[in-house]
Order: sequence, then structure tokens, then C-alpha cells
Amino acid sequence: MTEAGWDPPALDEVARAVYARVVMDGGAERDGLVARVGLRPEDVDRACEVLIDLRLLVPGPEPRTLLPSDPEVAEAELTLPLEQDIQQRRQAVVRTQRQLQAMIPVYQSSRQPVRHDEDIRTVDDPAEVRRELVAASRDCAEEALTMQPGGIRRSGTLADAMTRDLAMLERGVRMRILYQHTARASLAVRRYVRRVVDAGAEVRTTTEPFERLIIFDRRVAFVPQPRTEGRTPGAVIVTQPVLVAFLRRVQENHWLGGQDFDAQEVHDEYRTDDLERSILRLMALGLKDDAVARRLGMSTRTCRRHVSSILDELGATSRFQAGVLAAARELVPPPEEADPAGPGGD
Repeated sequence: MTEAGWDPPALDEVARAVYARVVMDGGAERDGLVARVGLRPEDVDRACEVLIDLRLLVPGPEPRTLLPSDPEVAEAELTLPLEQDIQQRRQAVVRTQRQLQAMIPVYQSSRQPVRHDEDIRTVDDPAEVRRELVAASRDCAEEALTMQPGGIRRSGTLADAMTRDLAMLERGVRMRILYQHTARASLAVRRYVRRVVDAGAEVRTTTEPFERLIIFDRRVAFVPQPRTEGRTPGAVIVTQPVLVAFLRRVQENHWLGGQDFDAQEVHDEYRTDDLERSILRLMALGLKDDAVARRLGMSTRTCRRHVSSILDELGATSRFQAGVLAAARELVPPPEEADPAGPGGD
């Protein structure tokens, strides 16, 4: 009997040839098939196992003999249990939905009244944030905007995001995703980008540092809490229209300065010229290598390699001298135009 999750073996040309021979002969002895079809014994054995799995060949009355069966009969034998399993699962889905939906009034009646002026909610539990994200993505009907800083992303995180994002794209949701250039070096990110772009998403990268941000339908925005060592951060969920519109403009400004992410092309060392200009600007603010690396989503080791390249290109022997030479060549703003937050801003 066919079990749920059964995957039919591939019916290749060798298996087709073996089946045709057995049909023509009205049956065959397995060892004699090798000479009849002119193929290697191991190929014939493999083809016979495939045909037996597909119920196209059945054991004959004599040992090691095989008889052909009608493909329509084989189809019915294999697919009927699968169709029954599908039907049972559909019924289980309906029962589950009905039972859970019947409990919605009970849950809502016991909750504290929702304040309509609660436009900013802090959610400390990461699991609760994920549930809120899933709910918001299911409700999303028009537009989803995402800013994802850093380079490497975990495969599990990307798999969850792909499932959620493809579902939105299938509903016709317009999607824009922004990464930093360092994400171009991640094979997992590139696989994800290929899938969502094929489904209609737009993806760009930029050298500029930014914070993680997700916005659905210009209605709700998710802003992560600051990271603390040893603890996964929660998020702030914003529904206040003016604040959501402001955050969307932030995303739009970064998006306009980005470059299209073609996951098919070989990555070009993170768009080196743009990246090194960004490193220069952050160095001019007095940030150390580890802080610069965090801002630009790369490893400290990679950042130091770029800093060394910058020093060589400018002919500088120190970070301070590099800053002076870069300002003189108008590669970075002069000191008085630098970010007043200084190193403490990171």
C-alpha cells in the first residue's frame, strides 16, 4: 500500500525499454532480460526495481519471473491511498479551523480592552514578535518593505522568510527588499534572492549602514530592539500613521541609493569602491574597525583588509593621516561636517 509522503521513482528510458520488452514477450525471466534488451545487468536490475515499485511489473508464478500489468490498474493502486490521505488531511484542516475559530470569541472576551491610542507596542518576547510578523504578512495586501542589515543570514531564518514572502508575492503584494553589499557574498542569500525575484520581488543592496526595518501596507512597522549579548532582541511594533510614514521614507531614501541585486552574476567584492568610501566616512567619525564592521555588516577581519587597502591607496601610514588625506581629496566630509554623535553613536 502506498504510504503518505511516498515519492514515485523516476521512469527513465532504460525502465521504459525493459517494460516494453516484457510487454512484447508477455512476461520475462529477470536473468534473461539482460540478453533480450542488450543492457548491463545492473541497469536492468535497477529498471526492474523501479517498474516493480510503480506496479508496472509484478512477480510471475515462477521464481525470478516478471509479468507486465496495465498502467491504468497500477495508477489506481498507487494513487487511491494518496488521494484518501489528502482527503483525510483536508478534513483534519477543516475540523481544526472550526474548533479554533469557535474559541476566538472566548479569547477576545477575556482580553483586556485594547487601547486605540496604543500606537507603539514593545514586544520583548522574540517568539511573540515572530507570531506578529506572520499575522501581519498574512494580512498584507499591497506592499511589503524590508531592510536587512549585515551579510550572512541563517539558512533557517531565510527559509522561514522565503515561505512567508512567496505567499505574499503569490497574492500580488509588491515587495522591496534592501540588503547591504556584503550580502552578495552569501550563497544562502543569493538562493533566496533568486527565488523571490523570480516571483516578482525587487531586491537591492547598498553600502550605507542602516537598521533592520519591516513595513507592511504603510500600516504597521517592525523595529527591532537593540541587541544585547546572550539575548535575542524583541521589537517595537509601530502603527501610528505619521511614524509609519516617516519610517517608510527612511526605507525609500536608502532604496533610491541602492543597486539592483542580480543573484545570477558573480559578486564583485561587495562593490569595492562604494564600500571603501563608506568605510572612510565611518573612519572619519572616529569609529574603530569592529564598530565600522558592525555598521556595514561584515566581519572585523574583512573590514581590516579594506582599511589596509585604503591606507595603501592613500599612501597613509596611520588612520589619522588617512582621514586627513581623504578629506583633502574630498572623499569624506571635513571634520566640522562629521556626525555630531561621534564614536558614541555606534
